[in-house]
Amino acid sequence: MTTDTMTHPAYPVLRFGNLEVRLATTLAEVDAAQALRYKVFYEEMGAQPTDEMLARKRDFDRYDEHCQHLLIIDHKLENSPIVGTYRMIRRCAAEKCGGFYSSTEYDISAIVEYPGELLELGRSCIAADYRTGAVMQILWRGIAAFIVAYDVKLLFGCASFQGTDVEKLTLPLSYLYHHHLAPPALRARALPGRYVDMCRLPREAFDPNTAFDKLKFDPRGGSQSLPPLIKGYIRVGCAVGDGAVIDEQFNTTDIFIVVKTDLIADRYTKHYDLERKTPTAE
Repeated sequence: MTTDTMTHPAYPVLRFGNLEVRLATTLAEVDAAQALRYKVFYEEMGAQPTDEMLARKRDFDRYDEHCQHLLIIDHKLENSPIVGTYRMIRRCAAEKCGGFYSSTEYDISAIVEYPGELLELGRSCIAADYRTGAVMQILWRGIAAFIVAYDVKLLFGCASFQGTDVEKLTLPLSYLYHHHLAPPALRARALPGRYVDMCRLPREAFDPNTAFDKLKFDPRGGSQSLPPLIKGYIRVGCAVGDGAVIDEQFNTTDIFIVVKTDLIADRYTKHYDLERKTPTAE
């Protein structure tokens, strides 16, 4: 992303009533996405900004200029504000900025060796008034369209629990470890020195038929919480890496998620005229 405007001929614009899902096409739109990220991560969730971030009221890092930014835009409101965003880092973008963001927390060598196009998701955020199941479904349709447009084979990234007190996350971390651990060929592992054991309770502590529904999200946090984003990943068939990681800057406990894309593409594009295309160098 080195110019003032970007084009994405392989990616469609999707419209759901007043909400539009597409990739950012200008630096101004990327700036607006970074402003939304700052509001959510730093002003609402207690992340610790650098001095430059604080002065600019923006969340940014070295990855932003090389990746693509998925946006949700509300055309019903004045100036059509950006109300949701996801950061998309493909293999070609990671090569330009020295690797994927996840590699700062996990050994992802097994992921990088996977054949075909890779997509790392990150910096997911939605404005407070739009945090509904319907808007999350729209975001997932946008991700599915990206998967189809760029023939993505493997989707991965870090997902977060708010807060850094691992003891409060004993139940969800143990559940994820026992029932959703990735197979060895796709299993990232938290880096030495950052590794937090997710296996905090025995497997017998959970009834696999009811545990997922019992781990209901509590917006106040707590040991019974599975955030909606992580539940969404599980519903599309994700698996998790070995070990959690504490991110002090973002005030989160991170896990690694990975999923082969076939189920996502089939689930979210069957109602649209979208077909897998040959990978593009765009």
